[in-house]
Amino acid sequence: MTVDIRVIRAGQMYRYYLRETVVGDGRRPARTPLREAQEQAGVPAGRWMGRGLAALGLAPGEEVTEAQLRNLFGERGRHPYADRIEAARLAQGASPEQAFKAGALGRRVTVTGVDFVFRPQPSIYLLWALGDEETRRVIEAAHERAIVRVLEWIEDEVAVIRYGRDGIYRVRPPGGLVAARFRHYEARSGRPLLHDHVLLSVKGQRLDGTWGSIHTTALYENTVAASALYNELVAAEVCEELGLATEPRTVTEGRRPVMEIAGVPHELIRWTARRSDQIATCLAELEHEYVTAVDDDGEPKYLPVVSERARAKLNQIAARTTRPPKKEKARSLAQLRADWKQSAILTSGVPADVINSLLEYARAAAAAIQARVAAVVDIALAAVDVAATVFVMNEGGRFHRRHLLAEARRHLALVLRGRSRETGLDDQVVAAAIATHCLDISEPKTVRGLETGYRLYTARWALSDLPARRRPPAPDRQLPADPGDPAALQPPGQGAGEWEIPRVPLQYDRAVLAGATVREKLRSTVAARGRAYDVVAHQQAAMPGQLLAPSAAEAEHDDQEQEPGRRGALDLAALRALRESRTDVEALDLTADRLRRLQDAFAKTGDESRARAGRHTAQIDTDVVRPVRLDDQQAHHPQDPGLHRGREAGH
Repeated sequence: MTVDIRVIRAGQMYRYYLRETVVGDGRRPARTPLREAQEQAGVPAGRWMGRGLAALGLAPGEEVTEAQLRNLFGERGRHPYADRIEAARLAQGASPEQAFKAGALGRRVTVTGVDFVFRPQPSIYLLWALGDEETRRVIEAAHERAIVRVLEWIEDEVAVIRYGRDGIYRVRPPGGLVAARFRHYEARSGRPLLHDHVLLSVKGQRLDGTWGSIHTTALYENTVAASALYNELVAAEVCEELGLATEPRTVTEGRRPVMEIAGVPHELIRWTARRSDQIATCLAELEHEYVTAVDDDGEPKYLPVVSERARAKLNQIAARTTRPPKKEKARSLAQLRADWKQSAILTSGVPADVINSLLEYARAAAAAIQARVAAVVDIALAAVDVAATVFVMNEGGRFHRRHLLAEARRHLALVLRGRSRETGLDDQVVAAAIATHCLDISEPKTVRGLETGYRLYTARWALSDLPARRRPPAPDRQLPADPGDPAALQPPGQGAGEWEIPRVPLQYDRAVLAGATVREKLRSTVAARGRAYDVVAHQQAAMPGQLLAPSAAEAEHDDQEQEPGRRGALDLAALRALRESRTDVEALDLTADRLRRLQDAFAKTGDESRARAGRHTAQIDTDVVRPVRLDDQQAHHPQDPGLHRGREAGH
């Protein structure tokens, strides 16, 4: 995701934000005024934003002062001008308690806000860092406007103030929200990273004018949808202003592709990923410790595979472990951009003429994409794709509207390739998906469960209609470790990162199921519309051509009519039109060859799991403890794990 979120507690405002975040993640010298420290760090002053500023006597774009931050975020939710209000009430003869209460915004809270971090995709901030001044201004303006739009969406659709017993009733803050935005230019590694910290206050005004607290859980739940919207808006404006286009690129095998600016070399993106490489190396070591850990009795502490949940936690540990120190010497943005270009030319492996003419290369790639990819969206077929993907990517096949909304925005970004779309198109796709392909299975026990955003859905088709999932063996079927064997951190003769870590391959399995589901539902949707329907009308670049193509037997009779009632048949006239349109059918990373390789990997994993279970059964029968073989621990090596909680969660 390109939008991160974390809570702000009152003490953190003093320990971290006022000392480091507001000055570009540097180190603020003691007793240095905020504005002076920001100038020394080479970052602009913070700015207020949000529709709720008027109620506090602030204006959009007004400079953020240290006293305002301290009151609103550090003093458990007081008015930004609380000092001034309190002094005025004391001068009028009010008691200290009355004066203090006058400067408060409702009840005092411990969590005073949330920190949203917005950053564009790497190819966009590379153009910002290595391009000319005009390119830099266009990208910064698009970045700022996208943040404003996302905040407006949060105000209108996400943020709620709870009231009533146990907070069962909720109301949107009619006056909007209040946030302070701080611009940063570089990552801790020194590489370019345009990003903004948006400190969003949890304080919101109710209809009666009293102040309440925004429910932070709702903000967390909608972060993925906010990230998808931000990506869409930034890419669309940058592409429109600079004449560019986006293309899908696979970053991690088994996961969805990310949309990057076409023509920006992947080597340049890798050049910015120094921190990612450090985290990946540390993560491999932590994963090996995880799968080889044993308790005092010699039993494995966890399953000898790394689940997706465990991998996420280990990744957080690796990020903290490898976190570099704060920068010591501040540089201006002009100096940073000059140093970045020189470093990219010397160390990225990309030719200097490409770096110096990066925008021209991107425009040439955009022209090629726009010549073969039509900006057409079919809501009905988009709803099929979105519902199928969300259905199989969520555990148990159950999901909420926010999951559909995030996937709809990703789908539109993939289809439109950087072109703008009409407002509300994502909501139309979600509405079509819910009405046509989703089944409401909500059993609300509270008022909250009756709300639209918390209705629980599943797909109208069943998992039994799809290929069976292959799951890892149960915990009680795992071969225990030999108590006499030490818990070595790595196999003999291998260095850090050289061993293979067994991971649960459910992420791949879901991808295969998603492809199968979309294929079948697309065919049935096309068949329902009749032969006259043109598949090209929907830019189904999100589906590989191999999944649309007929089998080898069907190809021999390409010009014949389809047999009535033939299951899975596709309108061949529409297929020929699809081929002739030069539609980019290679957009998604699910190719037929990869599907075959994944199916083989799943079959191999299942066979090895059954073999291990058989050895474990034989061991119990003979009451003989056998050590864990190294090749058993390294039986399979899928790239991405799936959801599995491990022994500690009771699975």
